[in-house]
Amino acid sequence: MPIHYSTDVVITADQYIDLLHRADFAQRRPVDDRECITGMLQHANILCTAWDSEKLVGAARSVTDFHYCCYLSDLAVDVEYQKQGIGREMIRHTRTLLGPRTSLILLAAPAAREYYPKIGFETHPSAWVIAPGKDLV
Repeated sequence: MPIHYSTDVVITADQYIDLLHRADFAQRRPVDDRECITGMLQHANILCTAWDSEKLVGAARSVTDFHYCCYLSDLAVDVEYQKQGIGREMIRHTRTLLGPRTSLILLAAPAAREYYPKIGFETHPSAWVIAPGKDLV
């Protein structure tokens, strides 16, 4: 059965945490903090999911204003389903909900840095992050 995609299915924190483990994202996401995961899901503007029948195999979670920029904060695909174009297809579905002038922005995990240029993303030389709890100087 082919993978099917949705941008209107609500998933639970448990489903998302399970996917993050299967996608090797657990070390970079607060999987032990259910309240945080719940908030991440509730406050995302776009959640595109990929399903193999009833099994969640991918999720693209984004925060956006729908007109100028969209931050693709998670692109998680179950390791057993990677290299099948699922991530690329979730990005395509996400982009269909955005305005024509909207840029898609992301921070790549170290293991995925080579993936994004292959599908059309360009490296940006000046991205900046301030860690939680760190004061401005």
